[in-house]
Amino acid sequence: MRNRSLTALVVLASLAGIACGSDQRGSTRASDGGVVPPDAEHESGATASSSSGSGSGSSSGSSNASTGSNSGAASGSSGGSGGGSGASSGSSSGSRSGSTGSSSGGSNGGSNGGSGGGSNSGSGTGSSGGSDGASCVDACPAPNGGLTVGCEKRFLYGVNYAWKNWVADFGGVKAWSQSGVSNNQSAIQSDLQDMQSHGVDVIRWWMLQVLEGDAVQFDSSGTPTGVGGTLIADIQAALDLAAQVGVHYNFTLFSFDDFKPSANDNGATLHGLNPIATDNAKRAALMSVVKTVAQTVESSPHKDRVVSWDVINEPEWAISDSDPYGDPAFSPNSGYQPVTFAQMETFVSDTVSTLHANSSALVTVGSAAIKWAHAWSHVGLDYYTFHMYDWVNQYYPYDHSLSSYGVTGKQVVMGEFPLSGLAAVNGNPAVPYGTMVGTLFNLGYAGTMAWAVNDTCCGSFSTIRTDVKSFADSKPCVTKY
Repeated sequence: MRNRSLTALVVLASLAGIACGSDQRGSTRASDGGVVPPDAEHESGATASSSSGSGSGSSSGSSNASTGSNSGAASGSSGGSGGGSGASSGSSSGSRSGSTGSSSGGSNGGSNGGSGGGSNSGSGTGSSGGSDGASCVDACPAPNGGLTVGCEKRFLYGVNYAWKNWVADFGGVKAWSQSGVSNNQSAIQSDLQDMQSHGVDVIRWWMLQVLEGDAVQFDSSGTPTGVGGTLIADIQAALDLAAQVGVHYNFTLFSFDDFKPSANDNGATLHGLNPIATDNAKRAALMSVVKTVAQTVESSPHKDRVVSWDVINEPEWAISDSDPYGDPAFSPNSGYQPVTFAQMETFVSDTVSTLHANSSALVTVGSAAIKWAHAWSHVGLDYYTFHMYDWVNQYYPYDHSLSSYGVTGKQVVMGEFPLSGLAAVNGNPAVPYGTMVGTLFNLGYAGTMAWAVNDTCCGSFSTIRTDVKSFADSKPCVTKY
């Protein structure tokens, strides 16, 4: 664990950083809301502290004959229900919304001097479900921001799991004698039950955060050849457990951790993502794996347990230059193999398209910070996700309206922030969990997922879970799909 004392927060707002976390095998990991990136420690310093619900929306929308899974509106301003005919036999979604909603102001203001812009609140449209496109009624739509799944507009409320066993949960890692979900169901069910009993509805769960397990098979040239290990069985088991326990998922496919150089890691072969993402043939081969993962979910009787896909966790830490949309330059982690923004944008866009073609769930990207507010505005996302830690908050305060950061047109989820809340910075007091979540709700955010159940870097779930439950209990309908 790296030292993250507040005295280390001495950098300019234009630099990049991140906070806390370590993998379950004991090595320091620069990740998710996880740890300080190796080259960003000088600017981070401070502590840092899933699924769709109703099972509706299974047959309406414009069909996709080639895949059997389609959406009413992938990322447009209103999801279409009951649209065109089609020969597809799979499951088409009545609404892939989350991208809609008014970005105008007017919602309740936040605490700590936040402007009450209420941006990205709104209706979250595209809500018709049912086999004939018949309308349905949402008994308790979220009053401000929210993601609509089927006909239910809810405040996506949950936590990051984010894994039980690093890399192994989906596919297993024989070299480390670690099993995937299907062979570890009792322990994982216990974790899920603990989360659910304390108000958690959506769980963010990482899948292929480093390509060194058995989930993806490769040939001698490093080209993906298909899925392997227990990946399919693990996805199916995770969905079964979600249905049993009563939770939903935000499955996160990749992470910037994937951009480590290829190597042997304690007997497991690590395949770096750089040579795959930058090669058209290899990238297409990896998209075939993504297609299989998405179709495995879509063919499950419990597919409604997946509210959304997160394409990649914090891709900004693996980008070497700037985007063309006016954001600050990126600052890639040292020791990684970054790609250009154009290359990352292509990789993300290809993954989004593959997921949309083979799954009815929403799609997002887990951006490291609202500092890069526009980076993923051209890849077809259904909603935006940003992460918030102390290093972000001191320059991009959490309690300012989304519109003040130029974020409009899509719903926004705060996908990571410390379970323990934010530290005191810039003369402002510390922000406990309940205050932070309540402020984000009033500002029109569409959901929150704190970091993390299996990482004590940013607060212990066992300590904070009563606060997690208190917020859910205060809004018992709008926080559950």
